[in-house]
Amino acid sequence: MIHDMANVFLSLEPCNGDQIGYDPMENGLYLSHHKDLSYSLNPYTSVLKRNAPTNSMIISTLSNDSGGFKRLRRTPSLGESFGSNSTFYSTDSSSGGSSNCSLPRIGSTNSVNSLSLQPGLHFRDHVWALNQRYLAAEAIEEAAADTINQEEENGEGMKLVQLLITCAEAVACRDKSRASVLLSELRASALVFGTSFQRVASCFMQGLADRLALVQPLGTVGYVATPAMNKTDIALEKKEEALRLLYETCPHIQFGHFVANCSILEAFEGESFIHVVDLGMSLGLPHGHQWRRLVQSLVNRPGQPPHRLRITAVGQNIEKLQIIGDELEDYARSLGINLEFSAVESNLENLKPKDIKVYDGEILVVNSILQLHCVVKESRGALNSVLQVVHELSPKILVLVEQDSSHNGPFFLGRFMEALHYYSAIFDSLDVMLPKYDTRRAKIEQFYFAEEIKNIVSCEGPARVERHERVDQWRRRMSRAGFQAAPIKMVSQAKQWLAKVNGHEGFTITEEKGCLVLGWKSKPIVAASCWKC
Repeated sequence: MIHDMANVFLSLEPCNGDQIGYDPMENGLYLSHHKDLSYSLNPYTSVLKRNAPTNSMIISTLSNDSGGFKRLRRTPSLGESFGSNSTFYSTDSSSGGSSNCSLPRIGSTNSVNSLSLQPGLHFRDHVWALNQRYLAAEAIEEAAADTINQEEENGEGMKLVQLLITCAEAVACRDKSRASVLLSELRASALVFGTSFQRVASCFMQGLADRLALVQPLGTVGYVATPAMNKTDIALEKKEEALRLLYETCPHIQFGHFVANCSILEAFEGESFIHVVDLGMSLGLPHGHQWRRLVQSLVNRPGQPPHRLRITAVGQNIEKLQIIGDELEDYARSLGINLEFSAVESNLENLKPKDIKVYDGEILVVNSILQLHCVVKESRGALNSVLQVVHELSPKILVLVEQDSSHNGPFFLGRFMEALHYYSAIFDSLDVMLPKYDTRRAKIEQFYFAEEIKNIVSCEGPARVERHERVDQWRRRMSRAGFQAAPIKMVSQAKQWLAKVNGHEGFTITEEKGCLVLGWKSKPIVAASCWKC
């Protein structure tokens, strides 16, 4: 190995017992003199043992009063200015005499002989030339090592994929003994702080284990009823913290807020009495970030601000919604905006048109950020009921932002493979945005995305609420409910926003049949669309 070569000592006696060696603590070569003076040369220099005439050693010293060591600072040498006459270069006559860099193999006889001290050249020129060869060879070795590591990582990743799929098949076939053995293997390979795929595999492993616990023995039909989700206050606090970190770190939710606000501002153009109905109040994020930005935009746009802005939040935690509403009213008041906030304590399935108070003469818009997929059921009745309520309110637009993936298929293995592909892309993006051992990333993955994955993989019936669907399926659902598409024409503006808030090149924004789609390396993540009655 090249690094091992630097550990061999170099002895050279040009005059009066001077000696060159390698000091690992000093990270470089040193020239020790009989007067206890040392000169440090460039690090990473290979090994050479050669006698040299006294007059070839011309080394400028730097004074050091603390330890008896003096270091050399490399300056442009004769070997650098000689060009093709230096032993580092050779002339290729077949190419018309052009100079090509020749890198003899380190350790070969030709390489060592080519660095024999020549008349007219300083010793440090030869050391510098050898150092360049060493660095070039080291770079080649590191590139080869990276390739090997990448191949090994890819090989391990493929084994892990196959193991996950085999385990999912065993769970689907209700083969408890086989699945239990495979889960034991997965626990040893799917590491929470491993590669991006090892981390996502650990979440799917948890989902498979939970599903296996509900599987009835062979010879029976179906699964044990999935217990209702009963999260403790601690678990809810962890998920809320993970959601906040996700909002601050990743552009997924911010993308939805940006597109929604731009569409809402366009709908409110020239209007004085405006009303926003927020289904789910933006996932329950604190402080009402989306509506603070809307208030700022209303203040900054040309013309007079609206006479009245009303925001109605729909959700089940009325106390939390009211806290957000009070903060929003104070914030809007500080900017000169008259904001009236009200909250409706209800889930989406039980929402009625009479719950939303609409005044004459005001323009209404409805905002839904990652909410409607939770009311998609096998019968479609719950979603149709919600869409009917929204349609009766006659909003100018309905802004719909949803995960763009098919996690609501009728077959378990199909959902499993779709979810594995989707969340692998998300974990890959987190791998780029946050360091490996960053606790923020661990919280986002384990307390937010892992909960979604486990719901998709392990739950059935009413307990399975993470029923994400592709944007094409949403088009069909919205059309059947009486809505018409309102194309979003702001792809350039959205790309500029993305470049401003997130500098990672892996994220993309594309326009697809009037919808805007945020993706990671061509894999769709979140889609935003607008609809009118």
